[in-house]
Amino acid sequence: MQEQANAIIQTLKSKGLRVTPQRFAVYANLLSRTDHPTVEQILTDLNKDFPVSSQATIYSSLQALREVGLVREVLLQEGVSRYDANIQPHHHFCCHQCGAIEDIAWNTFEFIELKSLRPGLVGQTYEVTVQGLCDACGVSPHLPTAESVP
Repeated sequence: MQEQANAIIQTLKSKGLRVTPQRFAVYANLLSRTDHPTVEQILTDLNKDFPVSSQATIYSSLQALREVGLVREVLLQEGVSRYDANIQPHHHFCCHQCGAIEDIAWNTFEFIELKSLRPGLVGQTYEVTVQGLCDACGVSPHLPTAESVP
């Protein structure tokens, strides 16, 4: 556990960030999760045992981590910012029913040639978001399945 804490401290320092207890806690929390939490979820998680952080502190810690490329903001639902410490290129799956979010490996889909965009558009990056139902929610009778689509 101390080894992981030292690694987090070294990572923050290597990016030129001051290591504050709040930045450390926010980054450690994100590294331990795969659910792409909101600010409110991070705040609840960090303050579970006793209140140590405010929403403003979480926002400023996330902003600092984003600015140095350690965390990315993920917008999968309108008006909802989620955060991810997995900064490697990847896509996302979002369940319509329960809201679960899961990373999808970058090489799952064929490469999209950004040079194919119409003249005047200069694509720099892309991310695919697949929406549907996760394993836990199963197949809904109200949504088409791959077998029912002509």
